Amino acid sequence: MNYISTRGAAAGERHTFSDILLGGLAKDGGLYLPAAYPRVSADELTRWRALPYADLAFEILSKFSDDIPAADLRELTRRTYTAQTYCNVRDDEQAAQITPLKTLGVENGAPLALLELSNGPTLAFKDMAMQLLGNLFEYTLAKHGETLNILGATSGDTGSAAEYAMRGKRGVRVFMLSPHKKMSAFQTAQMYSLQDPNIFNIAIEGVFDDCQDIVKAVSNDHAFKAAHKIGTVNSINWARVVAQVVYYFKGYFAATKSNDERVSFAVPSGNFGNVCAGHIARMMGLPIEKLVVATNENDVLDEFFRTGIYRVRKAAETYHTSSPSMDISKASNFERFVFDLLGRDPARVLQLFRDVEEKGGFDLAASGDFARVKAFGFVSGSSTHTDRVDAIRDVFERYDTMIDTHTADGLKVAREHLQSGIPMIVLETAQPIKFGETIREALLREPGRPAAFVGLEALPQRFEVLPADAQQVKAFVASKTGA
Repeated sequence: MNYISTRGAAAGERHTFSDILLGGLAKDGGLYLPAAYPRVSADELTRWRALPYADLAFEILSKFSDDIPAADLRELTRRTYTAQTYCNVRDDEQAAQITPLKTLGVENGAPLALLELSNGPTLAFKDMAMQLLGNLFEYTLAKHGETLNILGATSGDTGSAAEYAMRGKRGVRVFMLSPHKKMSAFQTAQMYSLQDPNIFNIAIEGVFDDCQDIVKAVSNDHAFKAAHKIGTVNSINWARVVAQVVYYFKGYFAATKSNDERVSFAVPSGNFGNVCAGHIARMMGLPIEKLVVATNENDVLDEFFRTGIYRVRKAAETYHTSSPSMDISKASNFERFVFDLLGRDPARVLQLFRDVEEKGGFDLAASGDFARVKAFGFVSGSSTHTDRVDAIRDVFERYDTMIDTHTADGLKVAREHLQSGIPMIVLETAQPIKFGETIREALLREPGRPAAFVGLEALPQRFEVLPADAQQVKAFVASKTGA
């Protein structure tokens, strides 16, 4: 398996899975993708149906990481995907499934279900990939006798998932940027209360996009990146995206009885990483009818999939909402899809994303490229605070199921794209306890809290507040790495 950049740098060079695992961005600022997506045969789909999650993960990941010995990769997936790791809020039988499918009911002739992805250590879907990434990093670093300083950005859940996955890992430090005072109290406490010496939380005076821009700026400073051994765990990291492909296959198998059936997935979307994994699964041959992109009031992606216009919002135009992990106006992973949409033309991709930096966006409305969006199965919609409160209340009253704010956004938009006879699977994002204020508003009750998180918000917190300035962040990282 060879990997290439969306912007075409060093097209003749060979990059393996292990080569790109620790680095994040390509040297031209593009994102890595396989030179060609591996295809899944009908026989493989049939054989994979009965596999436990860890072994399904091995089968899928082995198609993308042929430079890792099969025995090592199988050991890594089996060590990662255990009932003990994914049992925070589920009974033993459900935990063993890792991502159980919860059927809600039939609406407008379509079976409607939730794919439960928030059973991990930080109660968010990010654990599904991040736990594996932590083990992959430790394995690769130990193999080569190296160390890594991870620089990441979070709007809420990525940070805690990364920190819980990397705490105590040999040879790894984590520097996590988050928007100061713009996450929920639970999300903030989950990150800032960690006292591990290899974890550093940096609260940036700005919005998530400022944090993300700093990570990209540091990644593009190749001298600093090399000197300080900088890597990333954001969804620009290919390994994180491909790890998320696994649960699309698992959800499909749970919702169908044969490979002749098709399903749709609704995905709460901010940075486009989660739904990008669905796109990759579809490109591999998984029978996906629609990929429903659900945004909150920060509707950059919805605007594109409706109009063909990709228009990045400035920090002052980015709303702080009750689904804060989606308060994003510059979707990093979107470039991977645009690369495929444009027939994998790196020169055009480079020009379009230069337009993003210089003009704030680009317009494909008049081109034949935008007409191909539907051929990739994408549709979209947006949700407001009122919509998500209504969805939380409706699902609780109708199906006796409590959902978080982001999942509510996904459910609201999913209902706009139901097709009779085709199952609609909404990807659950997080446990309701992470967004207790909105749950109390919707249901007039407290969400359940796993025992491990009782008293979380009262714990001492350790973090550094910095302005939205890449140079100051680099100086802080340098002061802690001693390089």
